[in-house]
Amino acid sequence: MVTRRNFLKTAAMASAGLAVGNLSMNAASYGRVAGANRKVNLACIGIGNRGEQIIGDFEQTGLANIVALCDVDMGAPHTQKSIGKYPKAKQFKDFRQMFDKMGNEIEAVMIAVPDHSHFPITMMAMAYGKHVYVEKPMARTFYEAELMMQAAKKYSNVVTQVGNQGHSEANYFQFKAWMDAGIIKDVTAVSAHMNNPRRWHGWDTNIYKLPAGEPIPSTLDWNTWLSAAAYHDYNKLYHYGDWRCWYDFGMGALGDWGAHILDTVHEFLDLGLPYEINPVKLTGHNDYFYPTSSTILFRFPQRAGMPPVDVTWYDGVDNQPPIPDGYGVSELDPNIPASGAGEIKAAALNPGKIIYSKDLTFKGGSHGSTLSIIPESKAKSIILPEVPESPSNHFANFLLACSGVEKTRSPFEIHGPLSQVFSLGVMAQRLNTRLFFDSRTKQITNNQFANAMLTGIPPRKGWEDFYKI
Repeated sequence: MVTRRNFLKTAAMASAGLAVGNLSMNAASYGRVAGANRKVNLACIGIGNRGEQIIGDFEQTGLANIVALCDVDMGAPHTQKSIGKYPKAKQFKDFRQMFDKMGNEIEAVMIAVPDHSHFPITMMAMAYGKHVYVEKPMARTFYEAELMMQAAKKYSNVVTQVGNQGHSEANYFQFKAWMDAGIIKDVTAVSAHMNNPRRWHGWDTNIYKLPAGEPIPSTLDWNTWLSAAAYHDYNKLYHYGDWRCWYDFGMGALGDWGAHILDTVHEFLDLGLPYEINPVKLTGHNDYFYPTSSTILFRFPQRAGMPPVDVTWYDGVDNQPPIPDGYGVSELDPNIPASGAGEIKAAALNPGKIIYSKDLTFKGGSHGSTLSIIPESKAKSIILPEVPESPSNHFANFLLACSGVEKTRSPFEIHGPLSQVFSLGVMAQRLNTRLFFDSRTKQITNNQFANAMLTGIPPRKGWEDFYKI
């Protein structure tokens, strides 16, 4: 049984660097002891659908030893494939019991659960001294992302990685090389677009209450699924991938795809946090689930000699950005993984970005898709630098970092501020109002109600300790 006392005790001991099991063994010492080819004992939390894909990605590296499987519904059809594939892995429904019973056998965790559950699992893992790979978006609220970054600093021996794979693919290395060569410079505006259908498109936007309660499936631990979120009666419209549709549980199209489209723009342009977030267009706005289409303007200030940047986010099938001359064809990236909503299909404008600088315009897709200069005629006169290949994919990068061989390319200190950008965008969507944000004080200055929302609602009873570092 996980109690408040032993949870806080474990956190305190990990912080002090005491030798509790293998808590004191940091990434560097792993590397010295075993070298680059050793397998990391990995616990997988969330093992169906996308979680199953991620487990397979880790296994393919040859660097992971799957020692535990954890899911709130171990009896569901979507979890059975992973259970059957790893019969020697210990099984749990509750991540708290998993850490309590076999914490010393686990070195790292993979977290592929709904957005609202990322925070408590990650915080407990770090308190136990476990390296963390967590799916994007890193957290659901601004405050949760802030606490996760603070915890990563406190537990400095813990390796962190957020699951935006583009940070280990071609676009990451190309963007950096083009910036170093002065090709990408003086960026003033970015259009980011995700115009494919989403699960909530077609729902009744005149909704005035949450869905009625339904019988909880016999195999599902609904209370643990809810974790720190306010209690909701079970309804199938919350379960599986549908949780992403609701403000209370997910981060909509922005949180889902923003990390795959804006990650390199945000990191290499050093955008940080915006000073203004303006929901320019919200079609089908309501209090419960995400708009049918959204246009959100994020305004970022001047930074270290770089000009201010306006980033405009577009989602919705009827809501595409202006297309510059010479754009050409929007290619479909074959590296985009399938989701619960099905394969991404070819469209007039596939998920991606258009980057405007003072002298050049670039177009790019999502995930690891590389940039091109448009129109093509202008690109012919530019000498492009050689772009290095990635030394490892995103999953191997994490495991090699656990062994002290590499550093993760999307740790919490890199991805955390971008996760907070998404949280601010979601708040503007939900409130349907322009927000002004002071990045020095991390406060919303023009709306007291919105400012209070930075922390979200208090956690349910029994989950308060996860918000203590």
